[in-house]
Amino acid sequence: MNGVTGRMGHHQHLVRSVLALREEGGIDVGDGTRLWPEPVLVGRRADKLRTLAQRYGLDAWSTDLDTVLSDPAVDVYFDAQHTAARESALRKAIAAGKHVYCEKPTALDHGGALVLHQQAVAAGVKHGVVQDKLFLPGIRKLKRLLDSGFFGRVLSVRGEFGYWVFEGDWQPAQRPSWNYRDDDCGITADMFPHWEYVLRELFGPVTSVQAHLATHIPRRWDEQGKPYEALADDAVYAILELEGGVVAQLNSSWAARVHRDELLEFQVDGTEGSAVAGLRHCRVQHRATTPRPVWNPDVPSADDFRAQWQEVPDNEEFQNAFKAQWELFLRHVALGEPWRHGLDAGARGVRLGLLARMSARTGRRQYVDPLADPSAWERP
Repeated sequence: MNGVTGRMGHHQHLVRSVLALREEGGIDVGDGTRLWPEPVLVGRRADKLRTLAQRYGLDAWSTDLDTVLSDPAVDVYFDAQHTAARESALRKAIAAGKHVYCEKPTALDHGGALVLHQQAVAAGVKHGVVQDKLFLPGIRKLKRLLDSGFFGRVLSVRGEFGYWVFEGDWQPAQRPSWNYRDDDCGITADMFPHWEYVLRELFGPVTSVQAHLATHIPRRWDEQGKPYEALADDAVYAILELEGGVVAQLNSSWAARVHRDELLEFQVDGTEGSAVAGLRHCRVQHRATTPRPVWNPDVPSADDFRAQWQEVPDNEEFQNAFKAQWELFLRHVALGEPWRHGLDAGARGVRLGLLARMSARTGRRQYVDPLADPSAWERP
């Protein structure tokens, strides 16, 4: 597990996924045997790795990735590093015959991401990319509605994601400064790989994107209290067309204050009903119960619009989204069970992020051409 000293690698992948699976006694495969994940912590800082290993009672850690990859006892390589370091490390792991699982984006450009997939296929190793949003309770409920035909014909999707990340001068920032120093680390590169798979899995593949990127807060302060110039985009506003005619409008921002129930919400409108889904909750309004709003700005509205919606029940027990996908991937590696979140999906996510950046740079709508030469999909 490379990159576990970072926030996401530590909390979501190590503690809430792999260690959580161990606390449950491993993964029950149904015949009396259990899969038991044995993590090897990898990173650049020996002191941090040693501290983590001691905290969680782990024996194996190393700052030498090559040595770890040469160990025949290691079956899977996981990467949650900075994106710029991920592609080369994945290449090494694939060449060493390891199955690979990683965070997104998988590479800085589409060509590199596509080659990773081709190399994994040629090497015969199993491969996966984190697509955690699909396993969130709110999105699972939304998928349940779609599968039931609740919406009729889906017309549009409106997504709002983000929150205010403090500048760092008078309150510490919630994100590390490296997220803003490098223009490859902006919110578009971070979030559009998510939006690609969410839209594809729920509503259909993206066929075009028109986007506007912004760096609303150009000056921030790092962890030592020193000011620096922010090069990364901290907001992106986009309109996407999907196969079949659905229109998606997505706003993603680290410079917006939250006035909604959850940090991420999608509103889906269809001919037969609508839904608003967040990280955990999902609320619906059916065609038969839709009130008749009347526009009259001269008098106060008597409608409590939120109260007119109905909560979708859980009807099942949801586990941590990252843990759920970890379990599926480990079962895929050990048992060959079905899996569809491979490095090819990672490449599609990288491509959509680059198309959005290209659209913002050129001021033109960009079309998704699955047959385009991947060498053209480099960083704008």
